[in-house]
Amino acid sequence: MFIKPVKKKETSMPEDKTIESKSLDPAVRQMIRKAGEKGITTVWDRYEAMQPQCGYGDTGLCCRHCLQGPCRINPFGDEPKTGICGATADVMVARGLDRAIAAGTAAHSGHAKHLAHTMMKMASGKAPAYSIKDSVKLKSVAGRLGIAIAGRKDMDIAKDVAAAALADFHEKETPVLWAATVVTEGRVKALSRLGAVPKGIDHEVSEIMHRTLYGVDADPVNLLLAGLRCGVADLAGCYMGTDLADILFGTPVPVVSRANMGTLKKDMVNIAVHGHNPVLSEMIVAMADEMKKEARDAGAKGVNIVGICCTGNELMERHAIPSCTHSVSQEMALLTGAVDAIVVDYQCIMPSLVTVAECMGSKVITTMDICKISGAEHVQFAEETAAENAKEAIRSAIDTFKKRKGHPVDIPDIESTVVAGFSAESIVAALAKVDAKDPLKPLVDNIKNGNIRGICLFAGCNNVKVAQDRNFVEIARRMLKENVLVVATGCGAGALMRHGFMDPANVGELCGNTLKAVLTAIGEANGLGGPLPPVIHLGSCVDNSRAVAIVVAVANYLGVDIDKLPVVASAAEAVSEKAVSIGVYAVAAGLPTHVGVMVPVLGSPTVTQVLTEKIKDLTGGYFIVDLDPASSADKLLAAIDERRKGLGI
Repeated sequence: MFIKPVKKKETSMPEDKTIESKSLDPAVRQMIRKAGEKGITTVWDRYEAMQPQCGYGDTGLCCRHCLQGPCRINPFGDEPKTGICGATADVMVARGLDRAIAAGTAAHSGHAKHLAHTMMKMASGKAPAYSIKDSVKLKSVAGRLGIAIAGRKDMDIAKDVAAAALADFHEKETPVLWAATVVTEGRVKALSRLGAVPKGIDHEVSEIMHRTLYGVDADPVNLLLAGLRCGVADLAGCYMGTDLADILFGTPVPVVSRANMGTLKKDMVNIAVHGHNPVLSEMIVAMADEMKKEARDAGAKGVNIVGICCTGNELMERHAIPSCTHSVSQEMALLTGAVDAIVVDYQCIMPSLVTVAECMGSKVITTMDICKISGAEHVQFAEETAAENAKEAIRSAIDTFKKRKGHPVDIPDIESTVVAGFSAESIVAALAKVDAKDPLKPLVDNIKNGNIRGICLFAGCNNVKVAQDRNFVEIARRMLKENVLVVATGCGAGALMRHGFMDPANVGELCGNTLKAVLTAIGEANGLGGPLPPVIHLGSCVDNSRAVAIVVAVANYLGVDIDKLPVVASAAEAVSEKAVSIGVYAVAAGLPTHVGVMVPVLGSPTVTQVLTEKIKDLTGGYFIVDLDPASSADKLLAAIDERRKGLGI
């Protein structure tokens, strides 16, 4: 419903929602109650105080791109019909969408660029704390990029890979390698016909900012095509981030871990690492082992590292480090009183953490120049001094533990078993135990015969507008019962792991009979004595590239393009602009892609029609915008069945 902006803030607060309507997670609910008792404001309180929200902005019909605004257009067709400069609703919405895509691309590719610089410093002998953990992956990536391998040392190959990565950010005559070499040949041709193959990752972000400036591009279709190309650049940044992290820190293999707030330990120094880049968190883990004695001297039993958001996913998939919580509930970890420090890098970090930490006697430690927060402690992190910087942050947490030692804490006794650490490589290795000569055959055969109806990727964040985890849990539950293989990344994976969807013991309850049989057969072939987990954890946000790698392998095996496969995606509770850019590259790749919250494009009939209908004729993919999880599941299943019919299976 469209809500007119109010001139004056209402004096009375909106009626409080029940705790049950805020989150499905019982640990989070427990901490919400505690926050209320202590008078600590949380994200849910701030959301309620923000009501009613601007209806113009909700539909994308608010523009602040020049100093004559802000302008708004009436979504019902009455005056005003254009902005002050004459921009129509279609132009205004397309410009706003493009800027969101560019921001998401900048974030993912900035993460990748950081890893590329780290690899270059490591290979040049300037970052001694880092090393090559996966030489096989290094050579595989180098071979894909056309970099010579034979007779060369790993460090020399790594320099060339890092140089190729950095070169992909700048405009050049040849396409971005991490875009053109990671999809099917048919997909490259389809995107080339649309002019949607990026010339340089940073170039595409910069061009979006230029063309959406006051007085530049005012053709909504042209703007959307540029946004599509920038979305493909985001795929390149994500894929690069995954590749380089695997080389530097190891390609994930299955591990058993735990999730939720019960992973915090009263008698240990609890450090939560939060953000997205493993360059920092890997050092925190490595140095924590070395600093056990200092923690014990302070009266603790040791140092307990837990993850929040995608840094947590990175550490879980490589080291079985438990995940404490995710996305919208990050403040709740501090409310336990047991977190001695949250050490952050960048992305998805609420500034409110500092206020909550101060109330609870904890601290937030920032580490990056691009992500400082007023009131937080800052430890400047650099690859050249990574070990020393990590020790400084850990030592600060130990000092906090000394102050809280003996004080009561309130840790919810809630945690779930998680089997994580799946990569494209480890999935192929698991399938090889079923058919060593032709590893993909068991997967493809089960898709053909209908034992696996299709594949659904869950990605993205939690959004305070949705009861936390509700959309993920309800849609995933339906998909699994309908024998759809479910994979997940980011805080979508976090939502599902905290509700038991990554525990093999729950396969019987959650999965349809044929999917259960497939997961059991693969698990037993790998010596697990039982099935794989109901949902396959693929890692962090950038690791959506792992899903792309799996889908491309299946498409190539069948000799078809990606847009023909019974594969769908869902950002069921999207919040970040990164989710927008991921959704765009999923559609560019040819996937029906669901978004479970209001997207600020509905004020433009043209943009809405292009994204949900017309783009299907261009890329094969399209957006499904549906806020109801039950009907969303119906639409995703219908899309899967349409693809199966098209393949004749």
